[in-house]
Amino acid sequence: MKRRTFIRKSSFGGFLLSTGIWPRDLHSTQSELVKLTILHTNDWHSRIEPFADDGGRNANLGGAVRRMNLIQSIREKEKDLLLLDSGDIFQGTPYFNFFKGELEFKIMSQMGYDFATIGNHDFDVGLEGLHRQLPHADFKFLSSNYDFSDTLLAESTHPHAVVRKNGVKVGLFGLGIELEGLVPKELYGDTRYLDPLSTARQTAYYLRHERKCDLVICLSHLGYRYKSSKIDDRKLAARSTNIDLILGGHTHTFMKKPEVIKNRDGKDVVINQVGWAGIMLGRLDLFLDRQNGEICFDCKNIEIRS
Repeated sequence: MKRRTFIRKSSFGGFLLSTGIWPRDLHSTQSELVKLTILHTNDWHSRIEPFADDGGRNANLGGAVRRMNLIQSIREKEKDLLLLDSGDIFQGTPYFNFFKGELEFKIMSQMGYDFATIGNHDFDVGLEGLHRQLPHADFKFLSSNYDFSDTLLAESTHPHAVVRKNGVKVGLFGLGIELEGLVPKELYGDTRYLDPLSTARQTAYYLRHERKCDLVICLSHLGYRYKSSKIDDRKLAARSTNIDLILGGHTHTFMKKPEVIKNRDGKDVVINQVGWAGIMLGRLDLFLDRQNGEICFDCKNIEIRS
């Protein structure tokens, strides 16, 4: 896929990233453009209600009902849409303590989520507790580097998925952070942790070259950036190939705009993360030029408030 330098038009509310289609070309009669809208969240940690209107930093922000209404209003305008989550759905409020994840999965199902990956806190009720709540989730869990073969989740997650939206063939996969030392062993049991970088390289290659995907998305719960050698989204982008978009989680990073990093082949990878607690909704409108395979993203991180 041909790439060019990204164009950025930034503000707190949004910006334009272009990987080949310049703004003046969007109305060109020579191009046949198709559009796909991608909405995403991460680390919403059972935050059902908005933060209290108490003058604090997050006062009156977030709220599941507000997010649902915002998503619905976007759906009314955009018929081709993917709704994704990058993990840590569980843990953080008394709703989780009481309902053990049932409420969160039911709410996400009502919102129409398509795919999510698994964060470390999603093990907080153990494998048995997570498995017990999965029937309430009308969306698929993608986990490429957690090997659940010897656990009761063996048939409950998928290493990758391929969907077609408005003629765009999208490949998706999920990566999770290392559990040892972060999650008690008794909660994740016989789950085997696979190296995320080698797993990402193999999975993205399969999606791009064998499944012929136009767009490859990684739902990552690795974290945005570490000073150590620990793998993060930035290192993943730089050391991999065939990934177009990394939607991150775990570090609760509020990104005013996505970051663009060159991969091993010198091609651009977009990284985005929208903090935590459902305070923001990430939105990326993708335009694919059928004629030459070039992609343009129009990206906005939307603050959720009344």
